[in-house]
Amino acid sequence: MFCLIKIARALPMFCLFITLACQINLQSSAQTNHSIFSATSEQPKLSEIASKEIRKMLESAVEQTSVTKSYDPNYTVIAYPNGDVPVEKGVCTDVVIRAFRRAGVDLQREVHEDMRANFSMYPRKWSLKSPDTNIDHRRVPNLQTFFIRKGKSLPTTEKPEDYKPGDVVSWDLNGKGMTHIGMVSNIYNESTKRFLIIHNIGAGTKAEDVVFDWKITGHYRYF
Repeated sequence: MFCLIKIARALPMFCLFITLACQINLQSSAQTNHSIFSATSEQPKLSEIASKEIRKMLESAVEQTSVTKSYDPNYTVIAYPNGDVPVEKGVCTDVVIRAFRRAGVDLQREVHEDMRANFSMYPRKWSLKSPDTNIDHRRVPNLQTFFIRKGKSLPTTEKPEDYKPGDVVSWDLNGKGMTHIGMVSNIYNESTKRFLIIHNIGAGTKAEDVVFDWKITGHYRYF
């Protein structure tokens, strides 16, 4: 299935059909109202997090907020394994993929190998007849399926304290299956009592207080 991007209302309404991961609204309030630069944001020390894998993931995710400045959903041929598009661009899934790689987990390879052995267990939204190492891991529904199959799924709740640094969260942005995914950071908003989400929803990778802005469809803890 192709991703549907809503362009700003000031422009003529039109649709771009692309074979990638996140489906986004470029005018998301997340980009204007919940900035990482909020005066209420604090950042607990990484040393306070016991898991070295989670520390590495968070290091990568925070670094991405400084280097990944654009959103590019075009289908791209990449290397396998450990393939990636240029770090200055990407989509929502790339935030998660890059963070996991820093922790020693190549989701490109992990998803591909599981899909190759269990292709019928994965969504058939894109009319594929076989796995594709260029794109499969960069699609939100495939990551959701992979995490569930590996026993990494947690309940979805409305309690901020349930969402810990290093967790992965997925959403339905519009109630119609417009998918998105991001990672819970260690950047804490004392005002709302929530950790910020690091994600790319259209204007590059950002850390924003958006965990409950949309309907949560998945909550995963890998480590």
